[in-house]
Amino acid sequence: MAEDAMVMGHWIANESVPASDGGVLKSLNPLDDSLYAEVADGTADDIDRAVREAHAAFLAYKETTTTEREAWLCKAAELLEQRKEEFIAILINEGGSTRRKAEFETNKSIGFIRAAVGIVRQVSGKTLPSDYPGRISMTWRAPRGVVAVITPFNVPLIKASRLCANALATGSTAVLLPSEEHPVLALKFAELLKDAGFPSNALNVVTGNGYKIGDCLTAHPLIKSVTFTGSTVVGKHIQQLCAINNKHVTLELGGKNPLVIMDDANLKDAVQGAVRGVFMHQGQACVSSSRVYVHEKVFPAFVEMYVKVVSNLGMGDLNDPDTIIGPVISERQRQRIKLHIEDAREKGASVATGGTWDGNRCAATVLLNVNAEMKAFREETFGPVVCVYIFSDFDEVMKEANDSNYGLSSAIYTSNIHRAMAYAKGIEAGMVHINSPSITDEAHVPFGGVGDSGFGREGTEADLEAFTELKWVTIQTD
Repeated sequence: MAEDAMVMGHWIANESVPASDGGVLKSLNPLDDSLYAEVADGTADDIDRAVREAHAAFLAYKETTTTEREAWLCKAAELLEQRKEEFIAILINEGGSTRRKAEFETNKSIGFIRAAVGIVRQVSGKTLPSDYPGRISMTWRAPRGVVAVITPFNVPLIKASRLCANALATGSTAVLLPSEEHPVLALKFAELLKDAGFPSNALNVVTGNGYKIGDCLTAHPLIKSVTFTGSTVVGKHIQQLCAINNKHVTLELGGKNPLVIMDDANLKDAVQGAVRGVFMHQGQACVSSSRVYVHEKVFPAFVEMYVKVVSNLGMGDLNDPDTIIGPVISERQRQRIKLHIEDAREKGASVATGGTWDGNRCAATVLLNVNAEMKAFREETFGPVVCVYIFSDFDEVMKEANDSNYGLSSAIYTSNIHRAMAYAKGIEAGMVHINSPSITDEAHVPFGGVGDSGFGREGTEADLEAFTELKWVTIQTD
């Protein structure tokens, strides 16, 4: 065990506790697969304890005042800002983030917590007209109870800050199950909420392998709402469990997002959008625009400009702001990326740049001449790999862009507003960005997709719906 490796337990009742069977999970630094930390490897008993503790806490927490919850959330945002460097270091060393991505994620998370403060006074209802004389008819919102929050490895702080803070803002409590590849970040976030003043058990964290204990959490009878970010396969499984038990569920899943570049686009902006939209966090993003469609009139110029920029993306020290490409999170994911690249090569695709590896880092890769026989054509690679296609007219590209089971994010670069709006109306995706990258998010927007990309939406307004129940109340006055 590395001398400086941390040892951490679950976070239950505002303290660190070991796994019920003493099991330990190793968290590795993806740069070189060295040991970063040892955390508790959760069991079904650990999940049960965490949920029951959160439920017991909910009975009192739901009665906390708006002033108290606002104060705790404001303090949490303040503490995260003060401890920014600590969280940036965890994102780099446990998750393989570059400094630029870690700073972006931390700053965004501070904003998400501050946005949650606004939810506190939006847990409200309205008066309604009634068919009956002397009747006062009204609605109000009540917190659902314990929310299961299941977060991914790629943006763990963004997801924890948004979803846990939003749940707590409504008066619900939460149990957080982080990715087994990024558990320390979640435990440190829970400690921060304790320091911000949140009551014991308002947020519990159980670490471990989601394949082993995820069902214990989502199917637990005291869990009233589930929010999951991860793969489509797991998301559909969770959706089935929630359907059986009639639970509210929000799923933010995979993406194979299209970026369309018309012949009237500003090519410099389009190139930058395609770089950011694909290679942020080395392509490990559900909103990554891994399919780029370029009009035939500008295809040669775009490819030349794009390949030149992509081939020079920095792969140096992760703490260097000029470094763009970091390591891929795990050996399993590295093998998937290698398979997609080699499969494309063997079936006739050309590698315009990249396709090589430096340790656990895959160089930013641009594939041309990709066809439907190749895995990279339809499957989500979730790495620094982009397929660039040529098209001749708008109707053709709309058909190709919609030829996917996914429908998360999308983007178009054009100077024609009519064409831009036609794209926005016609694209089968939950989010559309005109003259900006597909990899975009804000605290209050409805974030999510359609098809295999998810079910429901995240965001302050959407989470207010997800984490509360609407209740109808009448009073007969005479």
